[in-house]
Amino acid sequence: MASEGTQERAEDPAATSGGSDRSAAASAEAARPVSGESVRVDSWIWSVRLVKTRSMGATACRGGHVRVNGERVKPAYAVRVGDEVRLRQAGGHERIVIVRRLIRKRVGAPVAAECYVDNSPPPPPREAVAPAGIRDRGTGRPTKRDRRDMERLRGLAEAANADRHRRPT
Repeated sequence: MASEGTQERAEDPAATSGGSDRSAAASAEAARPVSGESVRVDSWIWSVRLVKTRSMGATACRGGHVRVNGERVKPAYAVRVGDEVRLRQAGGHERIVIVRRLIRKRVGAPVAAECYVDNSPPPPPREAVAPAGIRDRGTGRPTKRDRRDMERLRGLAEAANADRHRRPT
């Protein structure tokens, strides 16, 4: 009898190759709320990995950085499938997502990405600027000439010249 069970597992194609897909779907189902149960917006944005911690999600809600369907919401607001959630993140860019599935527990990143549709605008291109003012370790304190060179590289030369040519009162 014991050999029959091992033989069935070996013949099952899902058990040999697609086990991780099945476990990801199972974890998503386990994280789903019971039918009729709602999910808090701070918990949802944490569980789909838009913020690092749930407390950061609650703080973002209290600070007015989270909007659901255009309205500022409190952390306990019940989010539903089809809602548009806008989250203003550090750096000034905004994430715009539409809720596809409700989950109440944090799941893996691939499963979390299936719970929303990302309509965020692309991030602005990074400027190709060489790091200015980085000195080698152990070279000591910069001289006045070094400081002026660093200010010139950073674009602060105008401010430095204005301070230098100002008359004391």
